[in-house]
Amino acid sequence: MPRAFKNWLQAYVHHTRFSESPDSFHFWTGVATIAGALRRRVWIDQLHFQWTPNFYIVLVGPPGVAAKSTSIRAGLSLLEKVPGVAFGPSSTTWQALTEALQNAQDFVEIEGRPTAEVMSCLTIGVSELGTFLRPDDKEFVDTLVAMWDGQKEVWRRQTKTQGETVIHNPWINLIGCTTPAWLKDNFPDVLIGGGLTSRMVFVFADKKRQFVAYPSRLVTPATFKEEEEYLVHDLLQIAQLKGEFTISEAALEWGDEWYRAHWMASRSSHLASEKFAGWWARKQTHLHKLAMVLSAAKRDDLRIEKEDLEEALTLVTDLETDMQHVFSSIGVSHSAKVSNEVLTFIRNHKQIKLQDLWKLCFNTTAQKDFSEAIVAARDAGFIKIVGKGETQMIVYTGSALAGNPLSTATQPLQYQGKASQSSDKGE
Repeated sequence: MPRAFKNWLQAYVHHTRFSESPDSFHFWTGVATIAGALRRRVWIDQLHFQWTPNFYIVLVGPPGVAAKSTSIRAGLSLLEKVPGVAFGPSSTTWQALTEALQNAQDFVEIEGRPTAEVMSCLTIGVSELGTFLRPDDKEFVDTLVAMWDGQKEVWRRQTKTQGETVIHNPWINLIGCTTPAWLKDNFPDVLIGGGLTSRMVFVFADKKRQFVAYPSRLVTPATFKEEEEYLVHDLLQIAQLKGEFTISEAALEWGDEWYRAHWMASRSSHLASEKFAGWWARKQTHLHKLAMVLSAAKRDDLRIEKEDLEEALTLVTDLETDMQHVFSSIGVSHSAKVSNEVLTFIRNHKQIKLQDLWKLCFNTTAQKDFSEAIVAARDAGFIKIVGKGETQMIVYTGSALAGNPLSTATQPLQYQGKASQSSDKGE
């Protein structure tokens, strides 16, 4: 039977149409799901290195608002029905992680290769990133960095108790959930933009897409089950893809032009901070990783077309807005954090008496810091002060600019990807 859907990712996002989670959470969960099915069995060879379709995707949002964990479970539950896919532990040490990789070792027959390829591939779903990742554990972070890069050399580690660990073609595909507060408390400023975070895909949302108290009332069990069966059917076919991706001539020409423009141009103003230097340097890699998934979602030909790279660029560039929201409060000064909190109260009220605003902040903010925050917000043009004495009012006048220490993400992001609301079922 041919594929049921012309585009698996579009069909998957449509399948989640009655969820409260934003489209972006479901789309990137779909990306992680296809990546988990592909494993390291496909790649783009650049002689000195390979691009492989694995991701470190992190869904970021306040607790209990955007249904992050529910989004992940929806995709990985489909992947669990694909034979041969190995899942890694959601809480572990780097030693236990490498042991899990060893246990996942597989021998893959690839057309044109005289012998089977040895590879160890894991997909890991983490409902709370903090149970899996400790940013201060340098060896664990270094291990994750090495696994994302997909280099061709054998990976080795030496320990006193276990001796030498040797893994051929290790590969980790990770999707996890966390909150802005956890990132702020656990990611020091020096880590942002560095080795690990520049390899991560951060997807942010702070509001539900819609309010659905009882999803089961909106779709019949039979329809839901049928959609799942078709999605699994296509995922099984995607999991059979093996071999090297080729890049069409038109795609190569587009990629050459984009690469030169990318490095010759100055970074966009919203990415000017050194926090984003690592991301900027690895954007080409993110682009090609995603292009493989986009191609596999639609076709079996292991070919990257120009349209795949163009779509990948749109989707990857969209993430940069999310990154500003995620990292806006990391590494900023104490006074900026106070200003941020005070401005949040003002923005939510639109206008408020100065005395009432002080009552809201009284238990958490020193009066000197509070007064300086009001002056800073006024000087930045975010508020105006009206009246005098006890009747003095604070009026919010405009949105905080992205990248400004006073900014706080309070508006839901408009998903700019190409995942449509049509299931696009094949003929």
